[in-house]
Amino acid sequence: MRFLIVYCHPCPESFGAALRDTALAALARGGHETRVLDLYGMGFDPVMSAEERRGYHTAGVNEQPVADHLAALRWCEALLFVYPTWWYGLPAMLKGWLDRVWVPHATFGMPQGRKPIGRVLTQIRFIGAVSTLGAPWWWWRLVMSEPGRRTLMRGLKPLVHPRAKTLWLALHRMDNASDEDRRRFLAKVETALGRLR
Repeated sequence: MRFLIVYCHPCPESFGAALRDTALAALARGGHETRVLDLYGMGFDPVMSAEERRGYHTAGVNEQPVADHLAALRWCEALLFVYPTWWYGLPAMLKGWLDRVWVPHATFGMPQGRKPIGRVLTQIRFIGAVSTLGAPWWWWRLVMSEPGRRTLMRGLKPLVHPRAKTLWLALHRMDNASDEDRRRFLAKVETALGRLR
């Protein structure tokens, strides 16, 4: 498969970078082709301008500011997000990427009358995410209702292939994780991504 890895972390020495590198190595061993969008590394601007907002619903016009990102989405057959969960959700940089890049007509059809949102990127058959969280799993799931996971796993799924598979891998209590906890999680990521075909 052709994997697009959307990586979001401001610090090049972070554990997130180790997760990204582990993912890339596991996918390469599985024979997958990969591309990386390093949002911080490329200096992506997550802020939608007034001009972009005014042209948001106009096909073609809304693609111009993010044409390279849309080309990457059209190229891929699988999406993998690697990012830290902050305040229970997506970092502002990643949320801004969704806001600016996933525009109508190019990535989804606008609902019309009783017709729901339409699928456009049907070549995408897999959506995965690898994240770290400060909260324990029970607080994040039972109290907070998994906002970041819901955005990616449920929010994007209606826009891609109807039988697209999803995968969520998370290291909870990241702030207190030992070296051994981190090693185990890296191994878990490597194993899970290595099984993908």
